[in-house]
Amino acid sequence: MVDRPAHRHHRPRERPRHRHRHGRARVQGHPYAAPPVGPNRFQPPRPVEPWTGTRDATRFGPTAPQADSSGPLADLVPRSLIPGDDYLNLNVWTADTTGSAPVMVFVHGGAFTSGSGSIGGYDGTRFARDGVVLVTINYRLGADGFLWLGDGVPNLGLLDQVAALEWVRDNIAGFGGDPANVTAFGESAGAMSVCTLLAMPSARGLFRRAIAQSGAGHSVVSPTTARLIGTRLAAILGVAPNREAIASVPMARLLDAQTRIATEIGAKPRAKLWGEVARNLMPFEPVVDGEVLPASPIECIASGAGSDVDVLIGTNAEEARLFVVPTGLITKINSMVLHLGARRYGLPAGSAVRRYRANRPGSTAGDVLAAVITDWYYRIPAVRLAEAHGRSHVYEFAWRSPAYDGALGACHVIELPFVFDNLDEPAFVAITDGHAPQELADAVHRAWVEFAATGDPGWPVYSADHRVGMVFDTDSATVVDDRADERVLWDGRR
Repeated sequence: MVDRPAHRHHRPRERPRHRHRHGRARVQGHPYAAPPVGPNRFQPPRPVEPWTGTRDATRFGPTAPQADSSGPLADLVPRSLIPGDDYLNLNVWTADTTGSAPVMVFVHGGAFTSGSGSIGGYDGTRFARDGVVLVTINYRLGADGFLWLGDGVPNLGLLDQVAALEWVRDNIAGFGGDPANVTAFGESAGAMSVCTLLAMPSARGLFRRAIAQSGAGHSVVSPTTARLIGTRLAAILGVAPNREAIASVPMARLLDAQTRIATEIGAKPRAKLWGEVARNLMPFEPVVDGEVLPASPIECIASGAGSDVDVLIGTNAEEARLFVVPTGLITKINSMVLHLGARRYGLPAGSAVRRYRANRPGSTAGDVLAAVITDWYYRIPAVRLAEAHGRSHVYEFAWRSPAYDGALGACHVIELPFVFDNLDEPAFVAITDGHAPQELADAVHRAWVEFAATGDPGWPVYSADHRVGMVFDTDSATVVDDRADERVLWDGRR
């Protein structure tokens, strides 16, 4: 149970009553902003209305509206769907409410249309065990969080994340956390969010460190592209292309329309129809509006944004295999599709394909295209951000899952059980095939904890002059300019 909150931006006068687990404490479903419904719909996050008495904080709160998952990826990527309007909430795990521990705030992934902070794999018990106050958050997704038609305030999902970080700044001392030592970290769309927060004026000063797992500073769209998406969404719904009209549509219909637009983009990924989204296939993502987000994150960071924030950024060695192995697509890719794909991502198809093939003897065309997609979408943007930032630590997670007879490999999402040291989480068993090495989880989790505490994960800073990074595997080691011959293929192209 949690006592009524003090006014937002002030530390609570009374300590919350927590649920205790294994000698530690957690608070679940605590609101950091008012429910984004009714008059608050499509508005920036607003303060929580104070309550009297006590509030149940022993169960996860509602999650942001999102379509239910289905298909081969549903078993590999954990989901948690909890109905309710009060979904701008967060969860806290702490070991000592009287301490002043490093704080880590996790922003979940899900292509900006799915996910939540209440997934079992994000349980923060092991972080609390190791001296960290761990916070997971929910934020608005899909159209509610990222629709932009030129009316109102854009990037509401990002502003929700800012509001959650403000709540942490103002209240985390009451949970034993140090508000001056906050690390914002996220995976996939959560990592893209964290890198975008580095560029946002409203987020400045809210976190001291940042960790980006499988996401960097390139995944944003222009206002023109955002309007293409929004206009098509309105047409599918049969309403005028403005937020007021879209807000009048029942949520179930809106979610169905979001799914349909994603399907249409995948079927015809043409720039004329979808702008930048034709390449990354994410219809809802941050928009460079010039105010909330002044420019693309990578441009802002190159100009000095976030220069006072320590950064840890990295990717998994075979990210794209999550999307092509379980679906069977990897077996349908032939040499022609491979060359067309390489050209689509901006590479000189002939020489690039030869180089990628030479580095992977015995690989199929599908294997090679998966490697190209991994580099275009994940690895090279991470390298570019590290180069632009100047004080970033870089890693690669290379442990190959034995799932799908070993074909899944070091795919997207695979590092999460290791980061949270939750190898025993049932929802992660499918993706690890139940054979994840605890020693590797110890190493990865320890690096994240050390970085949050000190800014040093245990290996040197990456720079264009000294391209050193950590490769996490059964035998982890630092490497210098790994796969340089492939990296240089992207110079001037990403």
